[in-house]
Amino acid sequence: MAEAARRSGRKPEAITLVAVTKTHGADVILEACDCGLRHFGENRAEEAIPKIQAARPWLPSGVIWHMVGHIQSRKARDVASWFDVVHSADSLKIMRRLSSACAEANRTMPVLLEINLSGEETKYGFDLSRWPGDKAQAAAFYDDVTAALTYPNITIVGLMTMPPFTKDSEKARPIFARLRALRETLAQRFPQAVWEYLSMGMSADYEVAIEEGATMVRLGTTLFGPRSESR
Repeated sequence: MAEAARRSGRKPEAITLVAVTKTHGADVILEACDCGLRHFGENRAEEAIPKIQAARPWLPSGVIWHMVGHIQSRKARDVASWFDVVHSADSLKIMRRLSSACAEANRTMPVLLEINLSGEETKYGFDLSRWPGDKAQAAAFYDDVTAALTYPNITIVGLMTMPPFTKDSEKARPIFARLRALRETLAQRFPQAVWEYLSMGMSADYEVAIEEGATMVRLGTTLFGPRSESR
């Protein structure tokens, strides 16, 4: 990560490593904390909450929990109660639910808008596969952002994306570059929001993502090896 940052003229400390611990147990989380990690990502609330509960008595201060997977509407209250940051705000509906759940919990939650730049039907996110050329698609998204900025108990702080899976990380570069360009556009159009974070890059392509401006990378396999699907 540090080498990729330096190659692009960036400071390594500007990039946050989010350790994705889905399918791994609380013991792995505690071991990672012993190694100095403090940011942890989970994909599903129903899997994460028991692990958080089990690890909490032994966790050091400063641990941040990131929801990085798709959120079902019925899970919004759980996410609002147990997580600190959401990377996967992929619709107005879920942001409205999160805002309502956060109001009940008397808190405000930072969220990143999940953007689908590839147009893959298997991926969640706001569809901007034809941005910036398709003005109608862009206008619909800007309308959604305008509405989301009125929700009182969430704060938009950046963008997240996932490129198509490929063994050639260079093929992901155009997606990462487009997300950075989208953030620059949104910062100009909606200066009242804080477009601080770009969550992009996973184990197969995080170095390219950092070179293209990622401020958060989400690493699982690189840190912990293959997923423990039996858990």
